[in-house]
Amino acid sequence: MKTQSESSLLSNFRSQRGERILEVDGTLTTQPVLEHVGISTWPGRLILTDHALYFEALRVVTYDKPKVYELAEDLKQVVKPELTGPWGSRLFDKAVMYKSTTLTEPVIIEFPELAGHSRRDYWLAIISEVLYAHRFVRKFDISGIDKEETILKAVLGIMRLQAIEELHFEVPNRYESLLLFSQCDKLPGGDVILETLASSIASRTSDRTNQPGTSRGMHAVLSNLGMVSPVNSGERLFVGEIVVGEISALQKAVTDSMNNYKKVELAQASVDGVKVDGLDTNLAVMKELLSPVSELWRVLLLLTSWDEPMKSMLFCFLFSYIIIRGWVIYFIVTVLLFSATFMFLTRLTNQGKQMSEVKVVSPPPLNTMEQLLAVQNAISKIEELVQDANIVLLKIRALLLAFPSQVILVAHSIVLRNSFVIQFR
Repeated sequence: MKTQSESSLLSNFRSQRGERILEVDGTLTTQPVLEHVGISTWPGRLILTDHALYFEALRVVTYDKPKVYELAEDLKQVVKPELTGPWGSRLFDKAVMYKSTTLTEPVIIEFPELAGHSRRDYWLAIISEVLYAHRFVRKFDISGIDKEETILKAVLGIMRLQAIEELHFEVPNRYESLLLFSQCDKLPGGDVILETLASSIASRTSDRTNQPGTSRGMHAVLSNLGMVSPVNSGERLFVGEIVVGEISALQKAVTDSMNNYKKVELAQASVDGVKVDGLDTNLAVMKELLSPVSELWRVLLLLTSWDEPMKSMLFCFLFSYIIIRGWVIYFIVTVLLFSATFMFLTRLTNQGKQMSEVKVVSPPPLNTMEQLLAVQNAISKIEELVQDANIVLLKIRALLLAFPSQVILVAHSIVLRNSFVIQFR
């Protein structure tokens, strides 16, 4: 526990709930902590307890009255990483944002450092651990000794993390991997682990009030020490809430969650494996993947350009007949059935074979200036597409509002003629 550098004001705040100080930061000039509220920024001292987060702004000689950012009460708190920078810019990924229903605007706490954002990640992890622990307590209505033990689980996890930090060991994966409640929030099936843990706590509470269960547990301990004879072979041996020789429900939930996490990691690794660097290379890959759509679009443009009148006329007659006969829905269903059949036959023929690789001709490497020009050209093309879309929308608006023009008269005549054709067909 952190007991150094605590002010008398903070002691008065903590004494009401018997809070324990878990971490203190901002006491060294080389590692400041900055609080951003709106456009104001204050240096100060940040203190984390097992119930709340306190920030004491630094004045000329002493610290100001601490601001309390509650973690134990249900205030719809949101704690997440945030970007900060001068004059409200978002440049540096070194801050934590705290938001709750009691605050008019979010509070951003920055942890400046020269390289990386390890301080921010560490504080984000331990703040989230305390917050998730209290959410777990409220969700499953845990009280009394069980509540204190649950909070102590989070505290011990933070102390383990602090010990590793003190020894300058590298933390595997993320800080959350050493924190129970934060890890359950990240793991697939973590909610099942928490539900199983809550059930274990509830059963342990009922065992405390059950005298035979208590004597059975004491008998198991004494038999292990050799003071009394062990239980019969037909009976199960209990050590606390664990049955010797059997897998507990909590252990099974953790094992299932870890297996699912390994599957997620494999899937993520396969996704990361196909990522390539470079704007030009990614555009080349996208162009190759969209080649069937591009080919279909080319055929449609060829039919609409009337470069081959016979094909264009046949296309117009075919779709006009489908529309007039009211077979549009049947045409859509036929296309979907054809697609499903094609996928099924392709799966049967390619069963046991590896998927064919996408072969992309690597474009010549571009320097920074060429990449900027490519981005500018892409933005210009997007702007042209947006302009064309606006023109189409304006034409549709003119048709609907019937502005007087020759095109409107032609469109009205076509709509009127089609209505008569459909009515008397």
